Amino acid sequence: MTDTHAAKPIAELTLRGILLGGVITLMFTAANVYLGLKVGLTFATSIPAAVISMAILKLFKGSTILENNIVQTVASAAGTLAAIIFVLPGLVMIGWWQDFPYVQTAAITMTGGILGVMFSVPLRRALVVDTDLPYPEGVAAAEVLQIGAQSREGESEARQGLLILIWNSIASGAFAILTQTKIITDTAATSFRVGAGATGISGSLSFALIGVGHLVGISVGAAMALGLVIGWFVLVPVLTAAHPAPGDIAAWVNTVWTGDVRFFGAGVIGISAVWTLVRIAGPVVGGVRSALAASAARGKGETLALEERDLPIVWVALVALLTLLPIAWLLWDVIAGGALVGSAVLLIAGALVFVLVAGLMIAAVCGYMAGLIGASNSPVSGIGILAVIGAAVMLVGLFGQHPGADTTRALIAYALIVTGIVFGVATISNDNLQDLKTGQLVGATPWKQQVALVIGVVFGSLIIPPVLNVLNSGMGFVGVPGAGPNALAAPQAGLISALAKGVLSGDANWRMLGYGVAAGVVLIALDELLGRLRLLRLPPLGVALGIYLPMAVILPTVLGSVFGWIYDRWARRSANPDVAERMGTLTATGMIVGESLWGVVFALIVWLSGRDAPLRLMSGHETAALIGGTVLFLAIVAILYRSTIRRVGTHVG
Repeated sequence: MTDTHAAKPIAELTLRGILLGGVITLMFTAANVYLGLKVGLTFATSIPAAVISMAILKLFKGSTILENNIVQTVASAAGTLAAIIFVLPGLVMIGWWQDFPYVQTAAITMTGGILGVMFSVPLRRALVVDTDLPYPEGVAAAEVLQIGAQSREGESEARQGLLILIWNSIASGAFAILTQTKIITDTAATSFRVGAGATGISGSLSFALIGVGHLVGISVGAAMALGLVIGWFVLVPVLTAAHPAPGDIAAWVNTVWTGDVRFFGAGVIGISAVWTLVRIAGPVVGGVRSALAASAARGKGETLALEERDLPIVWVALVALLTLLPIAWLLWDVIAGGALVGSAVLLIAGALVFVLVAGLMIAAVCGYMAGLIGASNSPVSGIGILAVIGAAVMLVGLFGQHPGADTTRALIAYALIVTGIVFGVATISNDNLQDLKTGQLVGATPWKQQVALVIGVVFGSLIIPPVLNVLNSGMGFVGVPGAGPNALAAPQAGLISALAKGVLSGDANWRMLGYGVAAGVVLIALDELLGRLRLLRLPPLGVALGIYLPMAVILPTVLGSVFGWIYDRWARRSANPDVAERMGTLTATGMIVGESLWGVVFALIVWLSGRDAPLRLMSGHETAALIGGTVLFLAIVAILYRSTIRRVGTHVG
């Protein structure tokens, strides 16, 4: 820990730092919203935000490492909060909302996020200070900040990193624009018979997915590949053979995959999340006990260094309790004038207790997961699945199953609102403790970071609703009436709303969910065995995503993990492996940011023009457009990685 504060206080929670964090938040939140709705994955924003912050604040007098840390804290909190899109589109999918009402959407996002910050404050000592958790992404962000602050070499690295981020974003966005002209084609799919059954193959040319694959790594990529094989080359052929259907093969395959295979994947996701809870229950309980003991000791008058000062626990409790007031209003907004109004008091009271109890448990679990494997790899979507099942079961206990169509629809919406708030707690506590680890390593003041996290939550909550509305109006969601050909899959939102409906109506695909749970147990055992043998592990959640997400999403992600593995092998042999790996991270991040931001802009163009393909310049020639697009895509990927390797060599030299 540094003694940065020993001489005199230095700039930390500054207005310019907050404003810069807000600007970066706008970019990364929009990108994460689009990416999450398209493929069901988001990317970590801490490291790219730190690089951008260092490059920009170097232009101003008196910038400090602690100020840069505040910028990345604000930006990472808001970027992480974008994961709320794993829940909220479900309200449009079930027809409860036609669009995303600004106040309600922002309030759901903001209240969950603020509770996430408050719930994780008492956990800082337990899970950040008195722990041997590695916090891989938090440590990496701290290294970036320290290098940038300590040497001219660090300034050079920040400049090079920013250039890599910019050029890769431009290349990624330009290719995405070109695909919308239809001069080249970026997707292809075909279905075919396999014995008595059938299956299909599909793929897409997406720089964002290549970047995601690079960031998740070869282990997760291999797990996704295994899931793809299980889903498309085992389950789909077997299930289509068992349920023959006349007519179009593609429709037959898609019906089986949507109605059966995805629920199998959901079962694997659910048991993987439960396994995570079981594994970390002991350390979390012990850590919380340690935190309470430390708090009692401080209450006896001990003087704390600035680096140990959290928000006062009284303030934390007060803010958490006050946050329940707008949550109660949100819940009443769902109930008022509808089929549930007669049970309003019981419903709201039960939901508030659920949010507090489940939220506190989830904050500890998600914080631990961030420390163990990093925020971007944490299975928070699995936590969301467990939360919606818990909320739906609570409602079944109050109303029973089959309470009537109108009541069931209102209960599904109610369960999704409650899950959205709890999901905000999960995502922010997941990010919060990682950021506090970065702060610990650079000598930051915890309470200032915690304030910055709340500011980041507010920024993100204000930005997310209009981005969602642009995407909903311009593209729509798969399965929603009126959705166009560019409709976004929103996979987790579809699954979570389907689970809520299934639990409340009693018609969930329990058979395939059960098979998925059984398969998940086998996959957990396999992963543990591989770990003991010190072989490449296959995280069960990665396998589940390979089963659950479309093949067009999984194939390029797996390819990206291979590209990232090849690059990282080179990086580890280079003159400065740490710098080389960070530059690789920025290369992948640029690929994601460029395409994702263009996706938001394109949705706006579609919305304003009223046409599904407003940039189309050609039609026909699909085969030639696909071959040309594939060759161009692979050539650009090679050029971007070679350019990064050259820049790393120049920087080190």
